[in-house]
Amino acid sequence: MRSPRAGIDEAGRGPALGPLVVCSLCVPSEDLEFIKATGAMDSKALSSSKRESVYTDIIREVENRGWGVGLAVCEPSRIDYNSINSDLNSLEVKLFSEALELSADPENSGHLKVDACDVDEDRFGKRVSIELGEGWKQWDIESRHGMDSLDIVTSAASIIAKIERDSRIGELSRDLGLDVGSGYPSDPKTRLAVRELVSGELPHDCLRWSWKTVAESWYEVHGTPIPSRSGDGKITSQSTLGDWG
Repeated sequence: MRSPRAGIDEAGRGPALGPLVVCSLCVPSEDLEFIKATGAMDSKALSSSKRESVYTDIIREVENRGWGVGLAVCEPSRIDYNSINSDLNSLEVKLFSEALELSADPENSGHLKVDACDVDEDRFGKRVSIELGEGWKQWDIESRHGMDSLDIVTSAASIIAKIERDSRIGELSRDLGLDVGSGYPSDPKTRLAVRELVSGELPHDCLRWSWKTVAESWYEVHGTPIPSRSGDGKITSQSTLGDWG
């Protein structure tokens, strides 16, 4: 792959349930016109039907042209475990690095654009560079807020991340026989689902136990602080953790 360009974005940072999905898309610079032809733009600016259509076109080009795609799917248990000793920005630094490593070759001299998750966009880019290590020193990294609306490759990555997360949320609803909505705390369907999913002896595995919405629902049902869990999902203690997302 000559002169590769990579873009990374995420979907599902703030929801109370389901995974956080990070996508890295890597393409040769000479293929940028093919991405533009798909109509890719910031996934949040597209209707659901248009996003699905653009996603289909992107994946077709990925398969036909051998573009690199890396997905880092972070389940709620990892998010909760990370919250005990770290923060969400640090976790996303790791996930962005993991996604890039699945999509690109560090031996190539490339350009990476990332949608910054930190309030300090330059700091986020530097942290991703440090996490990647010396093996990626030939890559230039640019980190900006709203990169998914500034760069076409990052736009396409944002669409893939969004569709992949939505697919998993839809599958979760079908498996549970319960409409979990979008997963965001502001969604009435999600809030009702969370209430149902904390009614057992333990919160359901699909929930982010460290989220305030989940902890409050648990307390309303059980009258005790919500348990916390380790990286393998085991209960480690009782906690009064609030939102750090």
